[in-house]
Amino acid sequence: MTPIVSRKTKIGFGAGEFSSSIFFTITSFWLMNFLTDEVRLSAALAGSALLVGKIWDVIIDPFILGWHSKNFHVTTGIDIYIPVGSYNQDRLANTGRNYWTFEPIVAFTYLSDGGFEISAKFMYDFNTENDDTKVQSGQEFHVDYAVGYHIGKEWIVGLNGYYYQQVTEDEQNGNDVGNKGRVFAIGPAVQYNYKNMSFTAKWQPEFEARNKPEGNKFWFNFVYAF
Repeated sequence: MTPIVSRKTKIGFGAGEFSSSIFFTITSFWLMNFLTDEVRLSAALAGSALLVGKIWDVIIDPFILGWHSKNFHVTTGIDIYIPVGSYNQDRLANTGRNYWTFEPIVAFTYLSDGGFEISAKFMYDFNTENDDTKVQSGQEFHVDYAVGYHIGKEWIVGLNGYYYQQVTEDEQNGNDVGNKGRVFAIGPAVQYNYKNMSFTAKWQPEFEARNKPEGNKFWFNFVYAF
């Protein structure tokens, strides 16, 4: 006969889960309120957005500041990566990273009267420790860039890519373990704009990779403005 687990024992096992989950529960309540009251999404669509967050990590922006003139635009802010995605250290690949990242951002765009555009987004990452592996990834600098030309109001064609450089070493249990990464990428990009929608396709072949995998990235991005 299986012994009955006492109520005190059940509460003891549940306390650990309660302490680790309460923050994410509070965050989910806040996000639901923001998506329905401020962004004006339906409750069903907002709930679906939170469901995705249970699979992948969530990125929030506590503040965004921008300065705009006729041809020049500058934006700054901070991205916070919240580790709510699925993670298991025994899996080869995970949809979550199991650590927080705080990422200050500065971005600019120059658009000439003739339709020439150059844009760049500069980011610097501060990572916390992965509680399962006890590894803390080093600080990272990376920049996304694009140079393009506007053809009419609908099309933009040009080049895009990125540069990534790990600035400090990875650490495990407080000891440096090396593995500073670096990689470049550059390739063609095309964007089509229709009413309140945009469709973007990118090819980004990588080169000069160090301590990182090197390959080709293909992106398709769809944006719908509510």
